[in-house]
Amino acid sequence: MVGREKELKIRFVPGRCELVEEDVDIPSRRVLITGATGLLGRAVFKEFNENNWNAVGCGYRRAQPKFEQINLLDSIAVHDIIHDFQPHVIVHCAAERRPDVVESQPDAASQLNVAASGNLAKEAAGVGAFLIYISTDYVFDGTSPPYKETDVPNPLNLYGKTKLEGEKAVLENNEDAAVLRIPVLYGEVERLEESAVTVMFDKVQFSNKSANMDHWQQRFPTNVKDVATVCRQLAEKRMLDPSVKGTFHWSGNEQMTKYEMACAIADAFNLPSSHLRPITDCPVVGALRPRNAQLDCSKLEMLGIGQRTPFRAGIKESLWPFLVDKRWRQTVFH
Repeated sequence: MVGREKELKIRFVPGRCELVEEDVDIPSRRVLITGATGLLGRAVFKEFNENNWNAVGCGYRRAQPKFEQINLLDSIAVHDIIHDFQPHVIVHCAAERRPDVVESQPDAASQLNVAASGNLAKEAAGVGAFLIYISTDYVFDGTSPPYKETDVPNPLNLYGKTKLEGEKAVLENNEDAAVLRIPVLYGEVERLEESAVTVMFDKVQFSNKSANMDHWQQRFPTNVKDVATVCRQLAEKRMLDPSVKGTFHWSGNEQMTKYEMACAIADAFNLPSSHLRPITDCPVVGALRPRNAQLDCSKLEMLGIGQRTPFRAGIKESLWPFLVDKRWRQTVFH
């Protein structure tokens, strides 16, 4: 179902341009995406927007002009946008997701990851919206993978603890909400530093200098397009079946250390990898990380939900705009 709305458009005719009013179709299914300026949020907004949903994104520092500027710590502003827009679904992507930043700024991280999430869940319940709270594999300690949704969390670092507290705050304030735990993400970044996967590209490209790469922590790099698809499929499943709620896991299925990811990136672009050095010791700098927090995704798969992009294909699509040596573009893409 769609509604109709008037929209002003510029029409060019020989010798002049004129402003005309046209009817446009507005999808009746409404979704609100927080953190829509971030790597995952952009993909989620695009996925819903391209699949017959009326999508509104909100962000903070980088929001305007495309998205609504909302401070999620401002409970009145959050209340107003939810009650004005009346979304059927809210996908809560906004978070402080950098473990080392959470360690250095614990109060600010807790406000966003826990307090704002609990308030959003309460407001969603008030209008009957289905809330999907994005969480992390870092709620687990990584000692006995793979982890099912029913396994007991034991986060090693403050980031994992705040996200776990956020899960509890969401489900306490809205028992019909969903928690979606996901691992390390990559995708079409605006800058390489946006993802712990893509940030390695410069070290891969500049082969004149050896680079140490972690070969201890086991990761499952996951494309944000796949997570966005899972969010949409979960939302659409819920609109047909109110029993779809609770905790879910989604993840890529290719197990790789950062060293192995870097080698795969080099291979995807026909670049040398001999300058990359695997470091097998447990990292001693920064927040503690779980060794292997692999997520069991069978619960979503049983619902017929899921999509996985092969890592080499996804990373090539994500990184080619950042390729320094343009001559490689001929060999990789033509």
